[in-house]
Amino acid sequence: MEKTIHSLEELGAEAQTFIASLTPQVGGATLITLSGELGAGKTAFTQALALALGITDVVQSPTFVLEKIYTLPEGRSFRRLVHIDAYRLTSGSDLRTIAFDQMMHDEENLIVVEWPERVADMLPPADAAITLVAHDDGTRTMTYA
Repeated sequence: MEKTIHSLEELGAEAQTFIASLTPQVGGATLITLSGELGAGKTAFTQALALALGITDVVQSPTFVLEKIYTLPEGRSFRRLVHIDAYRLTSGSDLRTIAFDQMMHDEENLIVVEWPERVADMLPPADAAITLVAHDDGTRTMTYA
């Protein structure tokens, strides 16, 4: 499925729709991957997901710390949003430093990985693979796979 996003407000609305349709996986974490060039909107989409999940903390790209974990409010399908930025990584084995395997075994985790192509050798198939493409006119194309 492909959508054209015209503004950050539309990106936020898309995140709300996406989260409402997302069902936690049984037996392990739910994995969302976000692909796209620098400035495509990966972190903006993650921020919108966090807001849709009720997270009030400031959500920034964890480029230098690799991952940030946010606890969700009570009553949500997930308990934690794990935000991983793999931009600085060179292979999937680099994910061992943040105990990625353990995170993937916890079905209360919603894991969002930016730059999944950098660690593809370690990632299981995504429950939702999203690609964002920014255009010169300010719109973005969002593709779900």
